[in-house]
Amino acid sequence: MVGKKKIAIVLMALIASSFLVGCKGDEKASSNEEKKYKIGINQLVQHPALDSAREGLIEGLKEKGYEEGKNITIDYQNAQGDNPTSQTIAQKFVSEKKDLILAIATTSAQAVYNATKDIPTVFTAVTDPIAAGIAKDWKNSGTNLTGVSDMVPVDKQLELLIKLKGDIKTLGVIYNTSEANSVVQVNSLKEEATKLGINIKEIGITNINEINQNLSAVIKDIDALYTPTDNTVASAYDLVGQIAIKNNVPILGAEEAVVSKGGLCSIGIDYFKLGKETGYKAAEVLNGKNPNEIEITTLSDMSITINTDVAAKLNISIPSDIEKDVNKVTGGVN
Repeated sequence: MVGKKKIAIVLMALIASSFLVGCKGDEKASSNEEKKYKIGINQLVQHPALDSAREGLIEGLKEKGYEEGKNITIDYQNAQGDNPTSQTIAQKFVSEKKDLILAIATTSAQAVYNATKDIPTVFTAVTDPIAAGIAKDWKNSGTNLTGVSDMVPVDKQLELLIKLKGDIKTLGVIYNTSEANSVVQVNSLKEEATKLGINIKEIGITNINEINQNLSAVIKDIDALYTPTDNTVASAYDLVGQIAIKNNVPILGAEEAVVSKGGLCSIGIDYFKLGKETGYKAAEVLNGKNPNEIEITTLSDMSITINTDVAAKLNISIPSDIEKDVNKVTGGVN
């Protein structure tokens, strides 16, 4: 009888132990399910290209299972083109111990890198991460950052411009001299233009307020204008387009947003797709990968955009061999 009682007591203890272990397991599973990652987005300035990149980034995260309000919380901050503000945002994210920081544009990525060498960071719309000092190599950054570059081959852009308007002797380029990504593009532009016998006229600015005066001063001395993926210039595409149209100067844009503002053409990338690819990399980081293990990449999918209103005003015809591949837009011509 005593033996049966002992057996019963042992069985009850085992059952109770199993129940407690099961509860703890459920609590752990529940805890994992309810885990919300804190993500900070540091965007340098608001303009169509960077806004599209941000939207694509969020969509890319969603496609990989990370959605606002479910398992991630997103703190979106915009520096409105002010570098010190971008640095303040980065420091804020560090003090709040975000699980992941997303940096949109070169200056934002530099600000984050200066603020932290520990918090995983994924960038988008950074033309040359090596020149920007935020990575040591494309395949392996050697830092806490990875991402997707918006670098576009300049030779293809010049090829398109010449195909549309062959008599280009002097090509102006307007850019912010303090933006590292812009300097890289201008150097590349000069190298490729030399091969084609085209002179480059640099129109340097340091802020948006200098665009009108600096561009207007040389607009009659150039045959065409090139706008790189420069965030300061992109914030004033309307103004740049108006000045160019008024003087019958075609604009070749490194990204398509300028084309609907009075630019003639662009061959470049889709910033929404760029953002989406960035979102995929961000998901890899949230899944446990170190940014150092994720290769920095570019988009190879290029698209041609031509403003038919501008082409008509400048008496430019679209060659038949590219017309079927062209995205046609209108606007920007008063």
